[in-house]
Amino acid sequence: MNILFLTENFPPETNAAATRVFERASYWVHWGHQVTVITCAPNFPRGRLFEGYENRWRQVENMAGIRVVRVKTFITRNEGVVLRTVDFLSFLVTGASAGFLEKRPDVVIATSPQFFAAVAGWTVGATRGVPFIFELGDLWPASIVAVGAIHDSVPLRWLERLELFLYRRSACVVALTHSFKENLTARGTSPDKIAVVINGVDLFRYAPRPRDETLSEIWNLKDRYVVGYIGTHGMAHALRNVLDAADRLRDEENFRFILVGAGAERTALMTEARNRRLDNVIFVPPQPKDKMPAVWSLCDVALVHLRNTAMFKEVIPSKMFEAMAMGLPIILATPEGEASRIVADDRAGIWVSAQDPDALAEAVRRLMYDSETRRTLAAQSLAAAPKHTRETQARKMLAVLELAAAGRGAEVGILVPT
Repeated sequence: MNILFLTENFPPETNAAATRVFERASYWVHWGHQVTVITCAPNFPRGRLFEGYENRWRQVENMAGIRVVRVKTFITRNEGVVLRTVDFLSFLVTGASAGFLEKRPDVVIATSPQFFAAVAGWTVGATRGVPFIFELGDLWPASIVAVGAIHDSVPLRWLERLELFLYRRSACVVALTHSFKENLTARGTSPDKIAVVINGVDLFRYAPRPRDETLSEIWNLKDRYVVGYIGTHGMAHALRNVLDAADRLRDEENFRFILVGAGAERTALMTEARNRRLDNVIFVPPQPKDKMPAVWSLCDVALVHLRNTAMFKEVIPSKMFEAMAMGLPIILATPEGEASRIVADDRAGIWVSAQDPDALAEAVRRLMYDSETRRTLAAQSLAAAPKHTRETQARKMLAVLELAAAGRGAEVGILVPT
């Protein structure tokens, strides 16, 4: 099968969408399919080109057997609404244009966020006369409303109409969570055309390992008890709550939070931590994908953290699966929902209320001093990891694509197991 995939994020970027698309596509190529990914020059989230790349109209490379076509876009930091919208719209235009020039595929897929990439995917599919599959990675624009980036307005209502139009006109939808499917169904999309394929992890990339001594020395973590947050520092993640918990843990001399990554809130968080003299919070810049297992090895516990809003009950952060594969117990500080159910069912960690610094500090202390519980949760976390393998999900996703290519996209919710 010839698969055309449109996504604004792709490696060497390391956010969830980039990783998910790359790892699934790698399996499809390994299984004998042709995959072309149309994306932009890597710059997320800091709005700066990665070394070795230029923002050109068209550049083609091969990455693990995947044909990658990079197009020119308006580049800006991952913050603010107006400039980011210009960025999104530029990819709609250049991504769709590149899709028109490609050999006619069997299916076209596009992923959100942001859904202007999905508009580009639908445009290519409709123009080329091939099925379009909408991979729903986030309920956009609802998610940006949830973090307060925009408010109810006429433009927002037009975006929601466009969102519903894309669901209707797609051959089928692949939702990353069951809650996303329920949301779409409640708004009029047939459940039969929605398959659920959640995030996961490549077990051959992530596995338990001794603490990386070199990195431990560089970041002054030797003999420390480390709770690590690895991921985007954005409005959706409410990491000021971590600073508040760190304030409550000042008396724990051998404890450290490490916050690894970049995002719209990172500079403000670093300034606040410095002003509050929170020496137990270490900020680590974004790391290359191949270095992530070494970064995880520094952690005694993984922290997964989201803003306290009803919208994020539906989110399953991909980092918790990496933590499982690394054999780490998880502290999940999110609204109670799909992610907390997975952690509870897998007995992989502790759930605490979102944006509750007292609860977070208490959970940190509990696992720091209760080594037996920490070891038990770590073992259960590692044992659960094979349930969430990227290979299994790549097979499910491929089944969806094959059904859509055969004109049976309206049946994926029935025929593809969850």
